[in-house]
Order: sequence, then C-alpha cells, then structure tokens
Amino acid sequence: MEALLQRLSEALGPQAVLRGEAVRERPVSRLVQTGCEAGALVRPASTEELALVMRLCHEAGQPVVPRAGMTGLVGGTMVGPGEIALSLERMNRIEEIDPVSQTMTVQAGTPLQVIQEAADAHGLLFPLDLGARGSATIGGNIATNAGGNKVLRYGMTREMVLGLEAVLPDGQVVSSMFKVLKNNTGLDLKQLFIGTEGTLGVVTRAILRLQPRPRTRQTVLAAFPSFEAVATVLERMRAGSGGSLSSYEIMWRDYYLLITAPGRRPAPLSQEHPFYALIECEGSDEAADDARFQAVIEPCLDEGLILDAVVAQSEAERTDLWRIRDDVHYLKTLDPLFVYDVSLPLPAMARYVTELRQALERRWGRATLIAYGHLGDGNLHIAVSCGDKSAKAEVEALVYEPLKAFRGSVSAEHGIGLDKKAYLGVTRTEAEIALMRAVKRAIDPTNILNPGKIC
Repeated sequence: MEALLQRLSEALGPQAVLRGEAVRERPVSRLVQTGCEAGALVRPASTEELALVMRLCHEAGQPVVPRAGMTGLVGGTMVGPGEIALSLERMNRIEEIDPVSQTMTVQAGTPLQVIQEAADAHGLLFPLDLGARGSATIGGNIATNAGGNKVLRYGMTREMVLGLEAVLPDGQVVSSMFKVLKNNTGLDLKQLFIGTEGTLGVVTRAILRLQPRPRTRQTVLAAFPSFEAVATVLERMRAGSGGSLSSYEIMWRDYYLLITAPGRRPAPLSQEHPFYALIECEGSDEAADDARFQAVIEPCLDEGLILDAVVAQSEAERTDLWRIRDDVHYLKTLDPLFVYDVSLPLPAMARYVTELRQALERRWGRATLIAYGHLGDGNLHIAVSCGDKSAKAEVEALVYEPLKAFRGSVSAEHGIGLDKKAYLGVTRTEAEIALMRAVKRAIDPTNILNPGKIC
C-alpha cells in the first residue's frame, strides 16, 4: 500500500491523500464519529482523477471502500486498515440546471440539501428528502437508492436519475449522461450503480430529474384510535387528493412520547392516542387543493377515524410539525439501541409490530419498541432497546425472520451493507443471490471495490 499511496500523492497532489490522524478523525459510521481505521483516505477532484485511482488500485489488487456523507446505518462504508477509503467530497459542484428539460447535472459529492435549494431557486423541486439532507450526498443517495419522505408520490431515487457516470473497479469510465426520459436502447446500465452500494462502480456525476415546485402545501398532524383508522384515512387521501398526496408518515404512540418528552419537541396533540400520522399534500391551486384536502379530513373527523388534528397555518408551523417526524436523534437516548429499516404489505404492518413487541417482552421481560415510518410505501422504521449490547443478534432474528411469511423486505431504503448480509435470504431467493454474485464477479473479478458488502 505504501508504494501505491506514494504514486497517488505524486499524481493527485498531497491534499488528495490523507494519512494517520487526518484519517482517524473521520467517522467510522453514522453512530461513531471518529476512529476510521482505513490505511488512507483518497480524495480525487475529478472523474479523471478517480479513474486513475481505481486503475492503480486495480493493478495493485488494493481494496477500496467508497464513503459518502456517512449517514448510512447498515455498515456499507465500514473500512479496515488494509483498505483505502474513497471520498468524493472534492467533487461537489452543480454543473448545470436546465429549467427547460427540468434537469440538474451534479457531481456525486454534492450534498442533497444543496441540490434541493438550487432547484428551489429556479422554481423547481428535487423531491428526494430525508432527515440527513444536510450531510447525505447525492452519490450516496444514488448508491443506496435512498427513499425518504416523498416516495409515495415521487418514488425512490432510482426514479429521479435520468443519466449517470461511474468509474468501474478497473478504472474504466462508463457514461450514460442523458437528459431524456425515454431511452430504450438495450440494458439500462445506470441501474448497475443505483442501489448497489458502491460494489460495482463509483458514481461520479448524475443528471437528476426535477419537478415543478409545489405552489401550495396542506400539512396536518392527526391522531387516530387504531391502525385500521390510519389505513382507512390513507386510502381516502389517495382517492380524494387528486394525486397531490406526497407524504403519509405514521408514528406509534411510543415514538410520539419519545419525541415530545419534556425538554424536547412540544406536543401539539395529546399524548394519549395510540397512533399519529403526519400527512402532506403538495399542489398548484390553493383554493382547489384546500377544498379537496378539507373534503377528506372533515368527514374523517366527523366519523371518528381521526380523533384530533392540527393543521399547519404557516411554513414555520409546518416545519415544527415535520420536526416531530424528523428529530429521530432522540432515539440515541435509548441504551442499548438497535435500529432497523424494513418494509412489508400495509395489511400486515400492525400485526407485525404487535407480535414483535410480544416476542421481545417474552424474551427480556422489559423491552422498548419504537415504531414509525412511511406508511404509504410500506416502510417501517423500528428502534429496540432491551437487554444489553450482546442482545443484538437475538433482536435481529426477531425483527427479520417474520418478514419472510409476510413477503416483506429486510431493507426498505438503507441497503444491506455488512449488517444485513446474514438475512438477505429472507427477502431474496438463492437464485437471485447467485445472480447478484455473478454480476459482481463479472464487473469486479478481483473483488477490490467495497469488498464483502451485500452478498
């Protein structure tokens, strides 16, 4: 490695290759903010420099682990002393905003929030949104096929990427930088790099699909008597919103209590209800959108499907409501803390949470289960606190194994990384896993790019 790092320093400049303490002060993961063990951190400033890095590493058989905003939760960026960490933090420019084609061309190290704000300044919307928007980079979002708060209307990151450039493990550059929506010319090669966690190539640039910026928003936090009521109102909102429903975020009472505990977020609704949901519609005609919104919400209140509700009357009030959903950092007050990201069909969700809670309490007597998530797309986030840190493997089994019977997924939007490898078979068949491995061997036969992740 030493000779390789010397060649890289000579070719890219000393600012591009960090060693020693400059590496150790970098995060290990989202939860561990210092102590990176990589042999070095390499920071190319262009696609050409990255191609050189990968070509030299390929020739030397040197493993490389791409790292983005370090907001992942599945160990997808874990790196050891014998590996080089790769960061595109110097490739962080917005190259072009095209309001006519409604696209944005960006470098992979650009933070998500920067992209959102640039689109907004041009009267447009980049709809990918998640709580870590200030730290997460678009390259990491693409590599993990990030989901977030608006999947219900706009889809996952995959639906927002029109064109892509990536560097392969041997240093070849693959460029499919198209602005067009329709391009039916054989294999859609960009999909090799979306959601594959940097195991097949490193995304360097992307052409993103933008949307018209919403002119109106209707945001409500509602309390419900039962999960069935939450699901019924979701169905009515879908049918009655004229396609404007963008978010439907469910919170079990345990989550609401955690976030609105004394000294944290103010509780705009009573803490006694079993379920809460943050509902948002985005449209373009204030009068018509408000009328449609009220036409759904008011009958639900009259019928008792919604027990109480608060509607945001300003952007500041909207922000306060969203902070109840986004301030998940309060989960860190639980010790030990085990967090999970799963998906399953909506009709099975309440039963799954109830049975998981019962299983945890049978095993440990006392257990905390916090459930919340993106109800409209079946994505459930689970936080568990029980026993001590040694309980991790047992808790994982209780969380993941029931998903097979429900035809659910062990990862809705965070990927597999290292943490979920053992449970990939819950969601994928042996034939599917074999095909994934065959693709990896074909593109990275020496297994130098993010080795050991996914499968």
